[in-house]
Amino acid sequence: MINPLLRPLLTEKSTGLTEKKGQYVFVVKPDADKTDIKKAVEKKFGVEVKSIRTINCLGKSRAQNTRKGRVTGKKSDWKKAIITLEKGQSIDYYSNTAQKSEG
Repeated sequence: MINPLLRPLLTEKSTGLTEKKGQYVFVVKPDADKTDIKKAVEKKFGVEVKSIRTINCLGKSRAQNTRKGRVTGKKSDWKKAIITLEKGQSIDYYSNTAQKSEG
């Protein structure tokens, strides 16, 4: 599979996971499996992945009132992966390189 990583998911909750537990959250392609995600993260950032959890998120329903009546639709479903790295490793989203902290 071609790179399953779409983008990092930077929210308050994911930033808290990164600071407290060393876990990183990415939006991935819906058909990606854990082995593909692990290989992509290790290759792109040069880190060792300890574990991966994946979550399929359902798209929200949307409705809009127009002159012709109510129009309903749905946002696309998506998938996210929570990646735990080995101790002493981290990912810098902005430079695409990994850093090893000493200690």
